[in-house]
Formats: sequence, structure tokens, C-alpha cells
Amino acid sequence: MDYGKFFSADVPSFLRSPVREIFRKVDLSAICSFAGGYPAAETFPLAEIPSLAASVVAKYGSKALQYGATQGVPELREAIAARYGVPASQVLITTSSQQGIDVCSRVFLDPGDAVLADNPVYLGALQSFRAYRAEVVGLNDMEGTVVDQVQGTPKFIYVIPEFNNPTGKTLTLEERKAVVRKAREMDLLIVEDSPYREIRYEGSPVTSIRELAPERTLQLGSFSKIFAPGFRLGWIIGPEELLDQIYACKQCLDLCPPVFDQYLALEFLQSGALDRNLQKTIPLYRHRRDLMLSLLEKYMPEGVRWTHPEGGLFLWLTLPEAIDTVALYDKALAAGVAYVAGSFFYTDGSHRNTMRLNYTFVEESKMEPGIKLLATVLTKSLNHKRL
Repeated sequence: MDYGKFFSADVPSFLRSPVREIFRKVDLSAICSFAGGYPAAETFPLAEIPSLAASVVAKYGSKALQYGATQGVPELREAIAARYGVPASQVLITTSSQQGIDVCSRVFLDPGDAVLADNPVYLGALQSFRAYRAEVVGLNDMEGTVVDQVQGTPKFIYVIPEFNNPTGKTLTLEERKAVVRKAREMDLLIVEDSPYREIRYEGSPVTSIRELAPERTLQLGSFSKIFAPGFRLGWIIGPEELLDQIYACKQCLDLCPPVFDQYLALEFLQSGALDRNLQKTIPLYRHRRDLMLSLLEKYMPEGVRWTHPEGGLFLWLTLPEAIDTVALYDKALAAGVAYVAGSFFYTDGSHRNTMRLNYTFVEESKMEPGIKLLATVLTKSLNHKRL
């Protein structure tokens, strides 16, 4: 039977995640994977979950098992509002921060519209924008480019200002102000994706874009990196008029975020467990970052450069132009090491000599063998190119 005739016009725009495709085909326990954006399982508060759950049942009873408000349970919205210094009316709970990206795409984008974004850009965001048939234009491509050359109607700027996925870089205050100037000059909204903001282990916090331009910024947050990704909870902070339209959109997507999970997150936050957990998570991630940086210095061939993230989960490698990390991937996987080719994050698929590495998920005992394997694969490829 030919099923193709049943698919919508949007289907050709759906991009498959190369990371998810890796996980479908490969047993992660059998290789050294630097590919996924997974937090370390050691940071999950397993010991506290039973008491948190018992507290939820004792406090909220059947209410925690019932449908809830589309915008999230009031108690959690109020707790997030208090933590970030905004009114609860400016907070909406999402089923993961990925849903936050998706509802912004759904509410603001028509086919052919344009999004200005980091380039390279978070792959999940690129998937969402392309799924709604939007043109994605790299912010760095806008410098020296006439705005009229952008084919679609620009609607918003998308940035991850802290510890960017994929590069690990952080925008300076001046760079954030430049984003705000660009948005005001072009009369655009800003989607500030901030899932890593609380995972800083070096340097000083930088004023958020939302604080610089609250009237036009939707700031996305997530419990996935600071609690556990399995709960699939995030939030949006933004102007009430924008959240009202997102609220209407969310009703047709999920009716409401998972209610029991929201009350668990509330207890985790209000009990002080979140901050206690961050006090353990941050030193662990700092150690793993430092370990990976030292191993890259020890084993990588000449001509390989990498970023030095101040927080988050990722760092970014730039290799000699002769290396094609897409073409090289199967050899690396066969050797027992996985990465994500950097070209998947670029709006035009360029920069095939780059890759993203995650340093939080891999077991420390596997990190040195994995980096050594990767360096060996790269060195062999470089030597072959020179012959």
C-alpha cells in the first residue's frame, strides 16, 4: 500500500536527529559515547524521590493525579516566579523546554517566515523551525547582509546565551545587548533558550536577555538538566499577552503538563533539594570538563582546536579542513567512539570539519580511552589525507 499520499505537506520538512538515530542503532554501554546531550545519571536525586513523592501524596492527594491547568499548577508557577523575580502571571509550565521551542514556532511562524538564530544552532530548535517550513538564517550571516536579502519575514531571534548547545560558548553582556539592538531595530521577538543557566562552574553570571528586553523576550527554562530529564518539565517566562496565545496553543497539544511531575518538581525546589543537588552537580561537571580538556590536550593531533565552556554540557572541536566528520563517523563508531558531526547544527550543513562532544554523560573510566580512540581515528584520517 502506498502510504505517501496520506502524509501532510509538512512531512518532508521533518528532520531526523542524528543523535537519536545513533541511539536507535547502537548499544551505548558497548561504546564510549560523547554524542548525547545527557546529564550524568549520578546527579539524579534518586535517594530523595521516595520522600518527595510521599510529600506530594500527603499534601495534594488525588489532586496530584488529576488533570491540571494548561498553564501549569499554580504552586509551581509561583515558585519559579519567586526564584527568577517575575510575577506568576508571566510563567507558563511546558512539557519539556523542547515543547517551549515548538509552541513558539507554532504560534509565531508561518511557512516561509524567517528565524534568526545562532549558527551553529541547537539541533532540536532547527528541527522545530524547519518542521514549520521556516527559513533559518544565521545571526552571524546577518552581519554585513542586507536584511531585504532574507527571503522570509523575520519573526524572532533564537539564542542560547549560556554554554551554548552545541559550542559551549557564552555570550558576553555586549553580545547580548547587540542581540537586543538587532531585535528592536527589526522589531522582532527573542526566544532566549536557557536550559543550562544554573549549571555554571566558572566565571560570573551575565545579565539575561530577558532582563535586558523583558517586553519582547520569551525565556525558556528546563528541569531536565537540574532535576531529571525523565520528568519532561520546562517553563516559559514572558509577557502575558504572548503567553496567552501559547496557552491556547498548548491546549490542543497536551491539555496540561504532567501534574504529579509538577508537584514533585515543586517539592524538589521548595525543600532546598534543588540547590543542594546543584552543589553536587557543578563540581562533578567541572571535574569532567577539566578531565576532557586535559585529555584533548594530551592526545589530539596538531591543528585541532576546542572551546573552553564555563558551564553546561558540551564543548566544540574544530579540525583541519581536510577532515570530514560526517564521512568519518562510521569509522569512529566502528572503533568504539561516538560524537555528533558539527555540520548537522549549521543552517546550511557547512563546517564539516567540526564536532560536538558531551562530557557529562560518559563514565570517567571511559573518557580517556574514548578520547584516545577519537584522536587515533582523526590522526589516521589526517595522515591518509597527506599521502
